[in-house]
Amino acid sequence: MTNRRRETGRRVMTVVALVTSGAIAVAGCGGGDGDKKPDNASSSKSGAPKGGGPSSGSATPSAEPTQVLAQIKGEENMVVTLNSATRDAGGFVTVQGTITNNGDKPFTAVSWRGQEVALVKSGPSVAGAVLVDQAGKKRYYILRDTEGKCLCTMGLTLVPAKETRPFFAQFPAPPTGTTSVEFQLPTMPPAKIQISEG
Repeated sequence: MTNRRRETGRRVMTVVALVTSGAIAVAGCGGGDGDKKPDNASSSKSGAPKGGGPSSGSATPSAEPTQVLAQIKGEENMVVTLNSATRDAGGFVTVQGTITNNGDKPFTAVSWRGQEVALVKSGPSVAGAVLVDQAGKKRYYILRDTEGKCLCTMGLTLVPAKETRPFFAQFPAPPTGTTSVEFQLPTMPPAKIQISEG
């Protein structure tokens, strides 16, 4: 009898020890960083700045544009929506928007690159885009990096049917008094847009 009681006592002590160590382990793992202060993660994500853009190192515009300056419909049922044209302090204008493939086959933006041989390096892109200041009778071609590639969205290859992608393009800024320009993209009709101050 005493052996049986000792066995039972040992088992109970083992179970109690396991439960206690398990509780300590769970308590130690549950908190994350002890010095981290609680924050409103959901509100900080939704309130993130929408400007981003290429001037701050981002290669694409914000995912959820708030306004539509113009919409262009053209070849192969492609739709280009222009959401912003912002003049920045660095002396350039950044145009942002989306492209949507409303066709039934993938789209590659080779024709949007333009005819200029130097822009071949940019590949399928919006490198052929131009801003036209009709009042000042001047055209503003897309800016390029030190390798000769456009400061714009590249890699627009085989965009699937019914897919929407963001894009951006940077141009030299027209004079401060110029607030209305025409956005032109090869094979697409032109669209008048307003430049806002960044």
